Amino acid sequence: MAQPQYLTGDAAAIDDFIGQFDVFLIDCDGVLWSGDHVFEGIVETLELLRSKGKKVVFVTNNSTKARPDYQRKFTALGIPSDVEEIFGSAYSSAIYISRILKLEAPKNKVYVLGESGIETELRTENVSFIGGTDPNFRRDMTPEDWQGIADGSLLDPDVGCVLAGLDFHVNYLKLSHAYQYLRRGAVFLATNVDSTFPMNHNFFPGAGSIGIPLINMTGQQPVALGKPSQAMMDAIEGKFKLDRARTCMVGDRLDTDIKFGIEGRLGGTLAVLTGVNNKADWEAKDAVAVPAFYVNSLSDLRGASR
Repeated sequence: MAQPQYLTGDAAAIDDFIGQFDVFLIDCDGVLWSGDHVFEGIVETLELLRSKGKKVVFVTNNSTKARPDYQRKFTALGIPSDVEEIFGSAYSSAIYISRILKLEAPKNKVYVLGESGIETELRTENVSFIGGTDPNFRRDMTPEDWQGIADGSLLDPDVGCVLAGLDFHVNYLKLSHAYQYLRRGAVFLATNVDSTFPMNHNFFPGAGSIGIPLINMTGQQPVALGKPSQAMMDAIEGKFKLDRARTCMVGDRLDTDIKFGIEGRLGGTLAVLTGVNNKADWEAKDAVAVPAFYVNSLSDLRGASR
């Protein structure tokens, strides 16, 4: 398998690389920032790409924030952006449920394992839901819960879908409800299946860890709606009317970002070394994906001439 071209420090190669594309799909965590730490030169790099007439789309698997919330994070971190440039897995999931899955009433309610970002995006698509940030689910099990969940009296008969995202308050009560809905035939969806995410120069359990107990209990695999799911790529293509051959995916993870670009038949993929994966990962014989290009950090693209 061909190894990626290293661009850092090669101005001519960087110029040629940027010239190949009209659109850059850019991951956020591990590429632009880690936690609340913005990597050096990010703002200037984005300005460079835009000054060359390139379209920038921020594609994130973070489901805890809706697009307006994410845009506020960009602003707080000093990164210019527009809410329409942001495409997250919560938004992708809401679009899939409302426009593709199209569950028939009355069994069209969604049970959410996740945070407010999912809820906000579901509301924008007029999708009914329960669970999520509801405090009634953020507590310990009671004897009444055991009985009511077992006999179904505490379950909503209109739930036809379980959507699992990153949930900072996941507990036994939430998982018990989700399991019973799945046993009763609910569609199993996941905002994404990232095992970890970068934060504060370390890694923490990702959205993929939330669904693992349900997978183990039911034997079902969820339909994933974040990277590398091509359902997300199709939605991005539809929204931005991009030419895949003139589009490059930029990210730090081989199993999500780079795989997303390769399986989506994009014109190129660029790996950065500021996040999860490194050179040894794609040089391994069992590498899940190999990027076409790589740089130490996204800001290395400033090596291009203006």
